[in-house]
Amino acid sequence: MRSILDSWQFWALLSAGFAALTAIFAKVGVEAIGSDFATLIRTLVILVVVAALLVATGQWQRLDSVSGRTYGFLILSGMATGASWLCYFRALKIGDAARVAPLDKLSVVLVAVFGVLFLGERLSGLNWAGVALLAAGAVLVAVRN
Repeated sequence: MRSILDSWQFWALLSAGFAALTAIFAKVGVEAIGSDFATLIRTLVILVVVAALLVATGQWQRLDSVSGRTYGFLILSGMATGASWLCYFRALKIGDAARVAPLDKLSVVLVAVFGVLFLGERLSGLNWAGVALLAAGAVLVAVRN
């Protein structure tokens, strides 16, 4: 029998839970400081925690064991993450967390589209219906009455 720790669904749901907490904690955290400075603090915490995790679990790798292509895409990913976080914290600073977070999750819709366009992934009609419902739901939650 497969362990739950080997399930991508388990880790994805855990990620969603932590992402929800991120929005709530960040909304309170940016109340009294600039959103960009808040992002820096968050980034430093992540750096320390992940470095400690790598050391504690023996997963640290030599830097020369990583290919140039891998470095290139990880650098691009890091730049995109940084831009996303800066925009997200700015949005939380000026908007309601209950509206900002769902609109931010339109990234799920974009990942589906980009996965098909750029990675050659395939989605069924039912999958596309889910993507459309996610998009509609995010927009409906973000609308202010």
